[in-house]
Amino acid sequence: MTEAVLPIEPADSAGHPVVLVARAPGRAAGLLALLREQGHCAVAAPVIERAPVEDLAELDAARERLARGAYDWVGVTSVNAVDALLGSATGDVPAPTGRVTGEPVRWAAVGPATRQALAEHGLAVDLVPDVATGAGLADVFPAADAGDLDHEPRVLLPLGDLASDTLRSGLVAKGWAVDVVTAYRTVTRELPPELRRPYDVVVVASGSAARQVAAQLGPQRVVAIGEPSAGTARVVGHTVLATAAEPTDEALADAVAEALVRT
Repeated sequence: MTEAVLPIEPADSAGHPVVLVARAPGRAAGLLALLREQGHCAVAAPVIERAPVEDLAELDAARERLARGAYDWVGVTSVNAVDALLGSATGDVPAPTGRVTGEPVRWAAVGPATRQALAEHGLAVDLVPDVATGAGLADVFPAADAGDLDHEPRVLLPLGDLASDTLRSGLVAKGWAVDVVTAYRTVTRELPPELRRPYDVVVVASGSAARQVAAQLGPQRVVAIGEPSAGTARVVGHTVLATAAEPTDEALADAVAEALVRT
């Protein structure tokens, strides 16, 4: 569902730093509130959004394997992946309850938001890295136990179509058989004309968003949610003023405040 953009009125921005959060308003509501409490004129609008895969057969087959106990672990790296695999939090798709070798399937989440998304489906998360990246998750993932010759240790990774190979290759190096399934596509959203204006700071929460901000607005001064998005932002020409200490609204708001003080 398309969400309405929260516009900037000229009177609102007079004398206040203007911040664009390149994210759908519903996902950005907490951060917008914090930025406005800091005295900034903050607006949210997406430059990318999730779209379903064109052929659901692969994703449906992965759900069936999960339900019948084919996996030891499921690793999720975004809220979009949780939604695509399990359905909305209202329960469009029943949460899988597969078991492997008599043990419940275990869930690994890349960070707090993904852990919360799984919790909304009643799923306990067994592993969250301190560094909320695919590489961070791969680093803390346990090595596969190859001692049981009757069972191949296997992990399901539902990912977006633009996801890097970092997590998969890291798990393979630790002995896991990994099934990667494309759970969703990333598509472009054009900013409305009234938001194509200068900003003091643009907040980007993914490399894909950083690329689209550059394509639509040109190089900007950005605050990034983590090092992967910061790295992409630099590659496409943005100036990275700060990177959030962790992928939370509070840390992003602190990073924006720090960036604005420095500039």
